[in-house]
Amino acid sequence: MVAQRSATTARRYRAFISYSHRDKAWAAWLHRALETYAIPHRLIGRVTDLGAVPKRLAPVFRDTDELATARDLGQKVTEALTQSACLLVVCSPEAALSRWVDEEVRTYQRLGGTERIFCLVVAGEPNASRIPGRGAEECFPPALRQRYDAEGNLTADVIEPLAADVRPGGDGKTDALCKLVAGMLGLDLDMLKRRDLQRRARRAVALSAVAVAVTVVTTILAINATLARRDAVAASHVAERRQKNAEDLVAFMLGDLNDKLAQVSRLDILEAVDDRAMAYFQAQPSNELSDRALLQRATALEKIGSVRLDQGRLEAALVSYEAARTVAARLVAETPADVPRQVLLAEITTFIGMVHWRQGRLDDAQQSFAGARSLLSGAEQAAPDNNDLHFQLAMLDNNMGRVMETRGALDEAEKHYRDMLDRLQRLAHATPHDADVAEWLGAAHYNLGKLALMRGELAEAITRYADDEAIQARLSRADPKDASRRDSLLTVQAILGRAQVLAGDVSAGTERLQRAVDSAHALVALDATNTDAQEHVALFSTQLARLRRLAGDATGASSLIATALPIFAALHKQDPENAAWKREYAEARSEASIQALLRGDAAAATTAAHEALQVLEPLRAAQPADRATLLATLDARLAAAAATRDTAAARALREASLRDAQAVISGQADPRLVALRVEALLALGRHDEAEAAIRGLWSAGYRDPALVQQLRRVHIEYPVNEVAQRERVAATGGSR
Repeated sequence: MVAQRSATTARRYRAFISYSHRDKAWAAWLHRALETYAIPHRLIGRVTDLGAVPKRLAPVFRDTDELATARDLGQKVTEALTQSACLLVVCSPEAALSRWVDEEVRTYQRLGGTERIFCLVVAGEPNASRIPGRGAEECFPPALRQRYDAEGNLTADVIEPLAADVRPGGDGKTDALCKLVAGMLGLDLDMLKRRDLQRRARRAVALSAVAVAVTVVTTILAINATLARRDAVAASHVAERRQKNAEDLVAFMLGDLNDKLAQVSRLDILEAVDDRAMAYFQAQPSNELSDRALLQRATALEKIGSVRLDQGRLEAALVSYEAARTVAARLVAETPADVPRQVLLAEITTFIGMVHWRQGRLDDAQQSFAGARSLLSGAEQAAPDNNDLHFQLAMLDNNMGRVMETRGALDEAEKHYRDMLDRLQRLAHATPHDADVAEWLGAAHYNLGKLALMRGELAEAITRYADDEAIQARLSRADPKDASRRDSLLTVQAILGRAQVLAGDVSAGTERLQRAVDSAHALVALDATNTDAQEHVALFSTQLARLRRLAGDATGASSLIATALPIFAALHKQDPENAAWKREYAEARSEASIQALLRGDAAAATTAAHEALQVLEPLRAAQPADRATLLATLDARLAAAAATRDTAAARALREASLRDAQAVISGQADPRLVALRVEALLALGRHDEAEAAIRGLWSAGYRDPALVQQLRRVHIEYPVNEVAQRERVAATGGSR
């Protein structure tokens, strides 16, 4: 034991992290979490079988940090493994297929470190390869499934490595990290968790105490204010002063205290503080407050609503916004000529419309946006040079354009989008350093790119998307720690990548989409409660899965869908009314259906396709002109038709798809829509009718790999359109 402790403590690295490139976000999180982990003070110096417990776990070896200048990768890796006290393996289906991860595990085993290998399961299923039909889910590399001897020969011994699990429903990040640290140090897990919890409690106690104290003081002040209001008129000034103090304390709770709690990731206390503040506001009368207190209250309620909106708590956000609107409306009624108050009321009303939009309540959303626009139109005449006013009007043009686009009124949508672009270009000239203006200027280009795609103008769409990407990339470089900027960038990267694929530049498009998936994973690793980042991981993994499948990478495609589906399931459980999440979940099921059919599992394929249709058909009935929902529905029907063995049912599904595709009034030239019509026509044997549509797709430069492969199967020539290809290259400045 003494010799072992001596050898362990003499090593250069506390741990070596082995991972697949596709799991680099998780590896980065683990590396950062270990090197910044504060070992409980009472455990430092305690002697275990692995030596004395150190003050910290640094340094930890991760190749992207340590091998930046290495010439001999194999030699450096071997040296690092030799100098590492333990090996941590980030386990996923990608890691299971990685030759390098497997070789690093084997090397460490040959060095005698088998008992010091620990796993972090981030995706897939441990030992799934032992279950017939589930081999694609395996997350352990071969060297972790069975033991190798000193000569590198496979033995019959099965390995059961210590594994921490951060998959949905698993240990969670905090417990997973504790489990790994306990294994690395030879400590009892329960004891470490208790000590860690005590340490965390001591760190948070000051903030928690402030939160509780503020809540108690606020409550006492509120009670005192209520009692004072019952006293004689002579005491009214005392009550007003106490009420003002209470409002100031609540403002502190929602401002500085919220920020501090967020910095130490105490979202539980943050949510409790916001909810307590909301309860306070609801309990207090507003008819006796000063204008200052009312303005403070409206602003605070709006902030509570925005926190809840970011958490995906739509109904709770709506309650906050409605309360804020009531207060702001009173302020506007008292001073109708006050432009800042009109802007505040319009902003709150716009947020209410955004909640309705996310809930799929299109009429309510449009009504809210129209109400906000009416407020601002009057204010614009009184303050034509107010930049905040113009920015809010640009946001309303964006929102109204989205509504018109969903209703299929593309000409009206384009008018709003062009007004938005015009306003933001003028604002960008007037305020060149305003990052928010720049970000939304990029969004204006993106909006026009969407409409160009629906008109069949692929090169124009790519140009607009590339303009947006350039703006978002510049903003992200200027503030790399801003998660919202990174999210905006990864979103447009994915959209531009998909457009490039449609135009035939599959390699560049796939690369962009992969970057978007990696970036979304990194954002989730930073904040597991970020529902936008979770959605983007699932959505872009689904889209990337399609490309991997079409490229012949069935394993990669299956792994990506295995990542997307549980995320969508969790999001849907959190907010069953979110229309976008429901549609995207259905799209993932459609992709799962096609993959199942390729594996020869017709029953699973049929089930997945019909599950998608059960979600999509009601959504389409509610919003029949929404292009995204229409495309998803047609795709799910064609997947169901391909999976079923009922010839009559398959024909009915394809004919229904044709009818709905041909019934589109605006945006009939959308190449995605035309390609689905071609797929249905060819499957029905109506090749002559498909020919005109195929010529139109060729003229537009459409070369999505699904169409190209389908035409090749039925022996229809589809050469490259050189003119369209040159336009596409010019649209992205020749970059790939």
